[in-house]
Amino acid sequence: MKKVVIIGSGINGLVAANYLAKNGYQVEIIEKKTFTGGACIKDTVSIDNKKVDFAYGATVLGMMPDFIFNETGLSKKIHAYYPKNPKLVYFNGEETSTKIYQDNDRLEKELKHKWGETGKVNEFRNDENKVVEFIQKLYRNATSPSIELANQFLGKELTSLWISGTAKDLLDHYFSSEKAKLYMGMTVIESGPASIYDPGTAFTIPLMDSGSIFDGYWGFVKTGIWKITENLTEINKELGVKFYLESNIKEVDSSKQSILFSKNNKDTKLNYDHLIFATDPITPSKLIKDFENQNSLDLIGTSGKVTAFFKNPVRWKDANNYSDSFRFIFSVDSLEDFENASQKALKNNGDYFPGFIQIYPEGSAQRNMDNHEDYDKLIFFTKNLSFDKKADNVSDIKDRIISKVIPHIENPEDIVFSKFLTPMDLNETFLFPEGNIDHITLTGNQNYEKRTFSNNKDNFYSYHEYDNIFYCGAGSFPCGSVAGTPGYMCSKQLMRSITKK
Repeated sequence: MKKVVIIGSGINGLVAANYLAKNGYQVEIIEKKTFTGGACIKDTVSIDNKKVDFAYGATVLGMMPDFIFNETGLSKKIHAYYPKNPKLVYFNGEETSTKIYQDNDRLEKELKHKWGETGKVNEFRNDENKVVEFIQKLYRNATSPSIELANQFLGKELTSLWISGTAKDLLDHYFSSEKAKLYMGMTVIESGPASIYDPGTAFTIPLMDSGSIFDGYWGFVKTGIWKITENLTEINKELGVKFYLESNIKEVDSSKQSILFSKNNKDTKLNYDHLIFATDPITPSKLIKDFENQNSLDLIGTSGKVTAFFKNPVRWKDANNYSDSFRFIFSVDSLEDFENASQKALKNNGDYFPGFIQIYPEGSAQRNMDNHEDYDKLIFFTKNLSFDKKADNVSDIKDRIISKVIPHIENPEDIVFSKFLTPMDLNETFLFPEGNIDHITLTGNQNYEKRTFSNNKDNFYSYHEYDNIFYCGAGSFPCGSVAGTPGYMCSKQLMRSITKK
């Protein structure tokens, strides 16, 4: 029986372990912390002597493929839900929203009426669906991404526009209004300050809609998203996966295929046939003492998160009947302003450069899943923050973020507590290099077929020149989020490499 040791027990390590264990491999996981889950974990606060659990890192579920949800056994344990109402968008000074309908014809009419959009809205959605279908085929078949494959499936024109092109050219091709371009293009800076002028950044737009668990949309997990990793940990234990928690690795000897780690002041050595790093992209080079290419990574993240707790359900001034809809509040009105804000954060020459706030209605969604809690929760996912300050040192920014949302709420006096995380907090709490939620920025030179550390195009998830060491952290294709796709694809390619031998 082949033995695989996995370093890291976030979603990708857990998914890789699940598939390997089911295929007859002996799997052992080494985890630095006292718990599994990576950034998909809960935190707890006490409000009026009541303990309240909330999503500490990841909040919403969206990019997970449906086959991973089903094949791992999660679908039997998890109640998931996504709002089928339109998303609601607000620009500066707007009290009523523009509705982003799922129906293409309704969306086209809405954007023309509200934003004066006269471009190719239907064509954009239809072409994006073709690209998403292509991406999903890569996921399912654990196929290494390449421009050649994209050309074969999509044709050279769509590949040039959606895969290798700039976000700016993509948005200009389909849309006439600045507001439509802003809304459709905001995911370009999902992880960090990628430039809309950078070739390859167009790909981030369909990438963020490529999950199939909710048919391209994003949603919620009953109780909280941390139930994904909690349940998968238990499923894996039942499959025989062994966990070493609170373990500090002292040495990885790639020549002897062994790992020395300390747990409870006792050293343990594990031998392996294959090793998987399900970690940030810097940790492997540190442990193997192979620092080649590490300095070339664009790591910086610019995302922040505020969790606000309300003693009563939030009442929205606009469209309260859509209380479980995602809402977006923009602080900029043009693509150029959008670009300037993100690039200023990159240069770290200030603390906060408002771009947009994405609002996750966690409390309303929980009620829709019959999970009634003591406090309503709203999460404000925020762009663009610089890296050099912890939340405790920029409380004024938290106040600015909340004050941007407050005018849209009828009962702001019901806020009883709020928790703020900056990129530096994300770095210290979840070990994200420079606070990047996708571990490396989705820039053109770190996107699609370039999102790999492999020297072997056939083994996309192998680590540099090593044929028995693999990497499937959020720094690998496709990116982060609670998806497990890198873990699945990595496990499949590892098994194929053994079969070929």
